[in-house]
Amino acid sequence: MSTSSPEAVKKLLENMQTDLRSLSMECKKKFPPVKEAAESGIVKIKTIAARNTDILAALKENSSEVVQPFLMGCGTKEPKITQLCLAAIQRLMSHEVVSEAAAGNIINMLWQLMENGLEELKLLQTVLVLLTTNTVVHDEVLSKAIVLCFRLHFTKDNITNNTAAATVRQVVTVVFERMVAEDERFKGIVEQPPPVQGNTNRRSVSTLRPSAKDAYMLFQDLCQLVNADAPYWLVGMTEMTRTFGLELLESVLNDFPGVFLQHQEFSFLLKERVCPLVIKLFSPNIKFRQGSSSAASPAPVEKPYFPICMRLLRVVSVLIKHFYSLLVTECEIFLSLLVKFLDGEKPQWLRAVAVESVHRLCVQPHLLRSFCQSYDMKQHSTKVFRDIVNALGSFIQSLFIVPNAGNTAAVSAPAAQGGPGTGGVSGNLTTQAAFEYRGTWIPLMTVSVQGSAKATYLEMLDKVEPPSIPEGYAMSVAFSALLDLVRGITSMIERELAMEEEAAAEFREAHPDKEWQLQPGENGQGMICVSISGAHLVWEEMVSACWCGLLAALSLLLDASTDETATENILKAELTMASLCGRLGLVTPRDAFITAICKASLPPHYTLTALSSNTANLSSKAYSIQGQSVQIISPSSESHQQVVAVGQPLTAQPQGTVVLTAKNIQCMRTLLNLAHCHGAVLGTSWQLVLATLQHLVWILGLKPGVGGALKPGRAVEGPSTVLTTAVMTDLPVISNILSRLFESSQYLDDVSLHHLINALCSLSLEAMEMAYGNNKEPSLFAVAKLLETGLVNMDRIEILWRPLTGHLLEVCQHPNSRMREWGAEALTALIKAGLAYKHDPPLAQNQRLQLLLLNPLKELSNVLHADIRQKQLESVLQILQSQGDSLGPGWPLVLGVIGAIRNDQGESLIRTAFQCLQLVVTDFLPTMPCTCLQIVVDVAGSFGLQNQELNISLTSIGLLWNISDYFFQRGEAITQELGREEEALQKQAQEKGETLNRPFHPAPPFDCLWLCLYAKLGELCVDPRPAVRKSAGQTLFSTIAAHGTLLQQPTWHIVIWKVLFHLLDCVRTSSTTADKEKIESGGGNILIHHSRDTAEKQWAETWVLTLAGVARIFNTRRYLLQQLGDFFEAWEVLLNHIQSAALSKNNEVSLAALKSFQEILQIVTPVKDSDKAGDAFAAMGVPPVLIDPLSASGPGRPLVRSDSLVERLTRYNGAELQAPPPGEESALEDSALWWSAWNTWYRTGTDSTRPPSGPTEKLSFIPSQPFLTALIQIFPALYQHIKANFSMEDLKKLGVILHGAVSVPISSDASPFILPSYTEAVLTSLQEAVLTSLDVLQKAICVGPENLQVMYPAIFEQLLLFVEFSCKPPQYGRMETKHVANAKYNQIQLFAPAEWVALNYVPFAERSLEVMVDLYHKTACHKAVINEKVLQNIIKTLRMPLGLKYACPSESTWKLAVSSLLKVLSIGLPVARQHASSGKFDTMWPELANAFEDFLFTKSTPPDNLSIQEFQKNEAIDVEVVQLISTEILPFANFIPKDFVGQIMAMLNRGSIHSQSPSFTEAEIDVRMREEFSKVCFETLLQFSFSNKVSTPQEGYISRMALSVLLKRSQDVLRRYVEDERLSGRCPLPRQQVTEIIFVLKAISTLMDSLKKTQPENVDGNTWAQVIALYPTLVECITCSSSEVSSALKEALGPFKDFMQPPVSRVQNGES
Repeated sequence: MSTSSPEAVKKLLENMQTDLRSLSMECKKKFPPVKEAAESGIVKIKTIAARNTDILAALKENSSEVVQPFLMGCGTKEPKITQLCLAAIQRLMSHEVVSEAAAGNIINMLWQLMENGLEELKLLQTVLVLLTTNTVVHDEVLSKAIVLCFRLHFTKDNITNNTAAATVRQVVTVVFERMVAEDERFKGIVEQPPPVQGNTNRRSVSTLRPSAKDAYMLFQDLCQLVNADAPYWLVGMTEMTRTFGLELLESVLNDFPGVFLQHQEFSFLLKERVCPLVIKLFSPNIKFRQGSSSAASPAPVEKPYFPICMRLLRVVSVLIKHFYSLLVTECEIFLSLLVKFLDGEKPQWLRAVAVESVHRLCVQPHLLRSFCQSYDMKQHSTKVFRDIVNALGSFIQSLFIVPNAGNTAAVSAPAAQGGPGTGGVSGNLTTQAAFEYRGTWIPLMTVSVQGSAKATYLEMLDKVEPPSIPEGYAMSVAFSALLDLVRGITSMIERELAMEEEAAAEFREAHPDKEWQLQPGENGQGMICVSISGAHLVWEEMVSACWCGLLAALSLLLDASTDETATENILKAELTMASLCGRLGLVTPRDAFITAICKASLPPHYTLTALSSNTANLSSKAYSIQGQSVQIISPSSESHQQVVAVGQPLTAQPQGTVVLTAKNIQCMRTLLNLAHCHGAVLGTSWQLVLATLQHLVWILGLKPGVGGALKPGRAVEGPSTVLTTAVMTDLPVISNILSRLFESSQYLDDVSLHHLINALCSLSLEAMEMAYGNNKEPSLFAVAKLLETGLVNMDRIEILWRPLTGHLLEVCQHPNSRMREWGAEALTALIKAGLAYKHDPPLAQNQRLQLLLLNPLKELSNVLHADIRQKQLESVLQILQSQGDSLGPGWPLVLGVIGAIRNDQGESLIRTAFQCLQLVVTDFLPTMPCTCLQIVVDVAGSFGLQNQELNISLTSIGLLWNISDYFFQRGEAITQELGREEEALQKQAQEKGETLNRPFHPAPPFDCLWLCLYAKLGELCVDPRPAVRKSAGQTLFSTIAAHGTLLQQPTWHIVIWKVLFHLLDCVRTSSTTADKEKIESGGGNILIHHSRDTAEKQWAETWVLTLAGVARIFNTRRYLLQQLGDFFEAWEVLLNHIQSAALSKNNEVSLAALKSFQEILQIVTPVKDSDKAGDAFAAMGVPPVLIDPLSASGPGRPLVRSDSLVERLTRYNGAELQAPPPGEESALEDSALWWSAWNTWYRTGTDSTRPPSGPTEKLSFIPSQPFLTALIQIFPALYQHIKANFSMEDLKKLGVILHGAVSVPISSDASPFILPSYTEAVLTSLQEAVLTSLDVLQKAICVGPENLQVMYPAIFEQLLLFVEFSCKPPQYGRMETKHVANAKYNQIQLFAPAEWVALNYVPFAERSLEVMVDLYHKTACHKAVINEKVLQNIIKTLRMPLGLKYACPSESTWKLAVSSLLKVLSIGLPVARQHASSGKFDTMWPELANAFEDFLFTKSTPPDNLSIQEFQKNEAIDVEVVQLISTEILPFANFIPKDFVGQIMAMLNRGSIHSQSPSFTEAEIDVRMREEFSKVCFETLLQFSFSNKVSTPQEGYISRMALSVLLKRSQDVLRRYVEDERLSGRCPLPRQQVTEIIFVLKAISTLMDSLKKTQPENVDGNTWAQVIALYPTLVECITCSSSEVSSALKEALGPFKDFMQPPVSRVQNGES
């Protein structure tokens, strides 16, 4: 209810009346005047109430009268009355019905009461009500009221004092509030500015309005009072305290700063009165030094007085806070004083309040900024701001360093009494937050909420004595001040920075074309907003001024802190400072703060170069929390930190392990936080941050896992890492933050990102340096993080790819395997991720980026370490599996990587690379550009050539086959694409003016692809490993055979010369130089067959394959090849190769060469499509080489072969167009080609069959039988083509070869396979072939023209040579050969040097003989045969076996010789007789005679084991010969030379007598006497002896001579027998003698028969006499005892009866 409402007024009236009535009642007795006054007062009120509508106004007007009774009542000084009056007066006041006059009266009345000391509290109350309810009291009245209150403040009564003090304060406030209200009222009125006041008249307040004047007077007097001067206005003050005055001053200054700032008069007061006053009052504090005794100093120094000092500081705080802008200079002084109060020499309480004051400043960042602007940034000015910060810092340091008696840890640290070290009892106590440093322990208290400076000692206004400051209080305040300072400054600057950035962003939106410029230094340029640029300068100055002090203090505190929260706060302060410095671009302070955090994260004394080089102000603090290693972990040690981890240091520390405390971990988290949230401003400090993190990660044993994230997990470093459970739970979090830190790099701008990458790279370089030369596990932190950073920045990978991969490549070359492995892991992971990432534009359209990404993969190929290559290849495999389809232009790089294998790289590597290649060939050939196909071929080839893994080599050859199939199937498409590519390249080359350079250039691109394939296979065909060569050879020839049709004709030229012949050359060279050493079994349990156990033998196989392959191509592709201009040269080269292979010292090769030779000779060639110009020439025998290659295709013939692939394909897929059209003559009838072949054959034959000339030991090689056979078998086929021009000369050459071939012996270990058993008479195939060749020749001569027939004698000669072999096997050089029967080829001597065995030539010789007889049969009458004395030669040759007879190697030989001789003679003798006159046969007869002689009277004896039947058969042969003589020769004696006949007769004579073979046993003598033979000889002899046609006496003489010799001999034999018989008595005579006598007897009977048959006139008389003379002797033999002799004797004696005639006259007898 308001005081003016009717009800209130009514109540007031009622109350007043009641009061007056009460008063009159009280005063009725003692004070009647008062009673009357009271009653009249009632009347007065009633009248006022009745007369006036506005009762209150009326009351106010008459208030003096209304109040009067009450004033009088107070005058009574009766307590009861006074109270009643005062209450009434207060009621009036509260209704504002007191006028100015009344108020004055009231005050005066109160003053009297006061002087009398009555109702003091009521008085105060009344004054207060009076002054607060209205503004009627002014000037003196007011001052009197105020003095009244002051006076009451100094009474004896405590309650009154306090109440009065409160009232004074309120009154002072009221005065100033009135002034403020007055200013409000006049605010709108523009006043004349007051004239400028000089300093002369302090009290010139004429310009002020009433309330302001009061306030001014009051304030001025307060200053006077504090200064102990008399007041000007507050008249009547009796006493005053400074403390109270200072409090009042402070409250006015604090509550009404506006008054002072708006009114010059007041400002003047501040400057002129307040500041000097403060400075004056401060003096005792400034001069005082604690600890210097006052006695020592000359003048006693006034001791600082706590209440004054404390209040002064409060005043200063207010002055600085509100009037800094007015009192710049004064504040500088105040602040400097404050700083001084923090000195260690000042009393504890002084320092405490000073610190509290400083704290008050620290929570006002804008104020601090002003300091900085006003002082620090001005020249020649105190650096106040810096000093404050530094003072705080040194204050904190001093607390640790100057231990006061109460402060050493020993005395008061709770840790020493019941701290964590005392075990069970206090184990569960929560340790108090504190700082501990070098034995000084300072507890930490909660002094104020952050951001507000709630002081404790500055508020102790009631204390007179300096309080005792609890330990740690000052530290706690200073700590809070520091934190608030940092927090305030940073948040202020950051807020303004944020606003600036917003402005910049808006500007950019509005003017996208212009550059927002705000570099502090560039005031002149562009759109610089000076105020902001000025702000930048201020911020930088502030940071520059404070960072050193802050850092020193914070580092110390951080080091000493034992409380997690405190640590957290310190770290947060360092972090925000670092970030702020970063944002402002202040590198040194930023790095210093970061270094501090880094150092705190690491164990003490941890050597880390990156940190030690930084910021000198840190280096002074060498402190340690560590004792010996035992103490490290034990909680009782002086270490005040919980140890949470023990690990290996990354650097080479002196001690083995290092310890991480919980605080280290906390700092690490801050560091992570810094990097995470403020990465963009770190710049070069990334180096520090990352280096530290790396070391921590190492000590904690975090190891990189997939994608570079670090996971807890220890390598086998040993038990050195001990992690407590506390840290174990933290580790995943830390590793997570670490990862997130690098993930957040995606939000950094490019420059910051580069800083990060550079830092990681240089960290990594350091790690690499450290990992050199020791096999300690390296730190992989940097590498892992490079990987993580790369992975999260894929979208802008281009800008960091080169530095990133460049560095990782270096890591890959590091000798430490772990390091390398991770480098490769990181690099390959990045490449894979890069390829898989969905770039924009996609990689397929961004060829440059794709190549950029793949390039490092290629670079890895230069690394020599196998593990890296393994990784590289595995990743290639993965890339192929995931991105193979989209590699496009990246294929050459990928293939390059796969193909970069070397033999020194080990199997597994090659195997992996090969898997990649297999994948490429099986899956990706269709997707890659055709230009890469050639690379695929090269790569596949290089796998074939590697020598680590045979299976891979073989498989890769298979891949080449698959590739060739692919070429074949996709030929059309490949040709087109390559054609397009070729055009483009051609164009480029022309623009550059160069020639197009690619292998096999003139050939079209598709053909070049084939040629590359062939060339590769060709290389593989000469690989050192036989299996590879074999496989490659087969593949090469198969591909050429299968797909050769695709090639254009000119390309074939390259295939033949550059591929095939080149290959043959290489193979030939390698084969001839191959090693002949035996290869021991091929490692492990592989056995090598003896036919392959030397390199030479293995090469032989290759040679065979290659030669056969080339020959086959020449055979099957003849129609193509012949259209090439230089087919003849090619043919020559091929033959040359065949020849050199045939002559190689290896049976396998030489034999195969001949097979190839056969193959290319047995060919029918397809004819070219149209009538070819070559035909005419061929007919004339011009070799095709002379034909112009262009004309060979014919003028009108379109060059179909090179037209389109389609036609070639259809031609290939259709029937093989190999067969020639019938009827046309085969093109190879070209004599030049055939003669070339003949020459090759001849050279081969000559060289291979030429016997060795030197001694046999040096014998190196003897051609094998199959080889020779094959060689000879070629001749008949070849001859068919050359017979037209085959000359005698050629025949001779042939003869030499045939003879040589047959003469070659065989080795004994081969003989069982070639020779039949000795008893069988069979020809070897070689011998068959030789005879076949001769047969072919002979037939050809037979049907050939006359001029060929001169060759007959040569053929005979050849055959006769062979016939001789029967008795005289041919010699092969000077070789000793054994006869096959005694050659040893038993098992035991399997490995002894082979002996050479001469073949059993008998069957061959005999066959030759038969052939010869046949031939002679046909040709005996030929002129040439007659002229060349063939018959004589035959006889001469046969003489040998005939003469040897039983000595012949084979019995059959002489028998065959005889029968042949008989046959030949039966044909030849008539011819000889026919031509007797020509003398062409003259020389033959003596030969013949000798032949008969040698045979019939052989010097050899028959073998002992000859059976009788056999002997009889042989005798029959002898008889046959004699019969031939008697039928074919002797009857024609007149045509035959006489001496020949004489020889024959002599022979017959011998045959009839000398027939006994002396070696016969007696038992067989009757048979073995060749009776039959003798008989025939005898008969023949006799027949021709007694022939009546004797033409010459000579003949008859011969016969007579023969007879007389015969008879004489018989006589002797008989006589000797008779004697021996007589002498022997009963003993039988030797069988031999008996046989002889029997034979003699038989001869006599034969003679008698002959004589009987002969004409008597032909018999000489002498003969008769000799015959008759035998008779007596015969008779004497009758006594013999042998029955055989007796029967023979009978037969001999019988014929004598024919001579028993009566004798005629003697005369007659005597005549004859």
